[in-house]
Amino acid sequence: MYGQKMNSKQLKKILNHIFRRNDEISSKGGRSTPVMIWGTHGLGKTQMVTDFVKENGWKLAYCAPAQFEEMGDLHGIPVVVDPDKNVSGDEYTVYRPPEWAPKLEGPGILLLDDINRADDRILRGTMQLLQNFELMSWSLPPKWQIVCTANPDNSDYSVTPMDDAMLTRLLHTTMLFEPRVWAEWAYSAGIDKRCISFVLTYPECVTGKRTTPRSLAQFFQQIETLPDFKAELDLVVALAMSSLDDITVTTFVSFINDDLQQLIDPEEILQAEKFADVAGRISELAKGKNGVNRVDRIATICSRLYIHLTSNSYKPGTKDAGNLVEFLLMKEIPNDLKMSLYIDLQREASKEVRAMLDDKRLARFLVSTM
Repeated sequence: MYGQKMNSKQLKKILNHIFRRNDEISSKGGRSTPVMIWGTHGLGKTQMVTDFVKENGWKLAYCAPAQFEEMGDLHGIPVVVDPDKNVSGDEYTVYRPPEWAPKLEGPGILLLDDINRADDRILRGTMQLLQNFELMSWSLPPKWQIVCTANPDNSDYSVTPMDDAMLTRLLHTTMLFEPRVWAEWAYSAGIDKRCISFVLTYPECVTGKRTTPRSLAQFFQQIETLPDFKAELDLVVALAMSSLDDITVTTFVSFINDDLQQLIDPEEILQAEKFADVAGRISELAKGKNGVNRVDRIATICSRLYIHLTSNSYKPGTKDAGNLVEFLLMKEIPNDLKMSLYIDLQREASKEVRAMLDDKRLARFLVSTM
C-alpha cells in the first residue's frame, strides 16, 4: 500500500484539497490527478467516497472494472455511421460510450472501485483515462474527479499488480480503521447505540479478517430490533458467528453478560433533571466486580458523549451545560479522560458546545491538573 495512512475523516480533508487544486489546474489547461485509496477489505473505502459525494451534493458515477470482460465494456460499443447511403466508402466507425460514463457537467466523482481486481488487460486500458480523464471514445465532463479504491498487493488478496507507469499517474493514500471516527459515522447512520459501545470498548476486536467495520455493521443491523440481547443470546450468537471472527463473538457475549450494553446514554447525562441520579449510575458503572475500577466503561461513555456533542444534529438543551460540567468534575472520571474530552471538544465542537465549557470550577480544575 502507498501514501500516508489516515482515517476516513482525515482522508476527506485531503480529498477536498486535491479536488480544489485539480479544478484550479484544469481551468488553466493543466491535467488533473486521480486519487487512489488503498486499504484492507471492509474498511468502508467505497462508503467514505459515497458519503463525501452526498455531503457535498456532487454527482457520482460508479464503475467496478473487475466486472469487465473486454475493452468494449470500458470504451463503449462500436457502431458504423453512414453519412450518405448513396455513397459507397464514406462509412466510418464511432463508439457509443457505456451507460455508466458521466455525461453532465460536474462537480462529480467517477469511482473506479476495487480497480486492481480487474484483469491486466482492462487495467492497461484505464491508463489513458487516469492520465487524461478521457478515452478515445469519451471524455469526462468538466469538474469531474477520478477516485480509485484498491486492496493491498500481497498474498492475502486476489489482485492484479500495477506497474510503476500506472502507479505514478495517481495520488496515493492508505485508509485505516479508527474506532472513534467509525463511531461518529455509526452514530449518524443510526447504528444501534449498544453496538457502538461495544466497538468503542473493544476496538481490538476489529481484526481486519472476518471482523471488519463492514461485517460488524451487517451484524449490528440484524440484531438492532432485539430489545434485550441477553434474553435472545442464542440468536445473537448464531448471527454473530455468521459474519464475525470467533474471538469477536466471544468478546461480544462477554460484553452482553457484563451488562455493558446498558451503559448510560449521552442524552441521559446531558438532559438529567437531577444530575445526582445520573452520577450515582456512573459511579456504579465505574466499579466492576470486587471493586476493580472499570476505566474501559468510563472511556466508552466519554467517547459516546464526544460523538453526541460534535454531531451535526446536536442542539444544546437547558440542562446540558451544567450537566456536562458536573460530569467533567466527577472524581470517577480519570483526569486523562477529562482532559482528552475537554481538548477534543474545544477543537472539534461548535461554538455553542465550547461555550458550555466556560465554567470557573472547571477552569480551576484544569489548571490544577497541569
